[in-house]
Amino acid sequence: MLMEEIKTENGQEQIEISGNSIITIHNDPVMQSALDAISIFGKYNEITIRATGNSIPNAVAVANIITENIMKGNSKIQKITVDSEPIHELGRTLSSIEIILKKI
Repeated sequence: MLMEEIKTENGQEQIEISGNSIITIHNDPVMQSALDAISIFGKYNEITIRATGNSIPNAVAVANIITENIMKGNSKIQKITVDSEPIHELGRTLSSIEIILKKI
């Protein structure tokens, strides 16, 4: 039995909300995603990085690059939320992560 491959469009989807910003990470180069996130982070005191499925390691890498390299000592990971939901059509589970970064 063959499983269907789920393909998503590359690129970040940026949704601005009053007081913070949500950035959805896809399978783009990690450093480019981190630079895009840092430009949004410059406007807000808090950003939310979201990813699903195979993009989760990229989101974690982006959060680490920002907090440990680019803004070391000036930012921190405030909260990490991990979730999963079943996809009944494929008989699989789709995992997701949400990482909230805050300026200190």
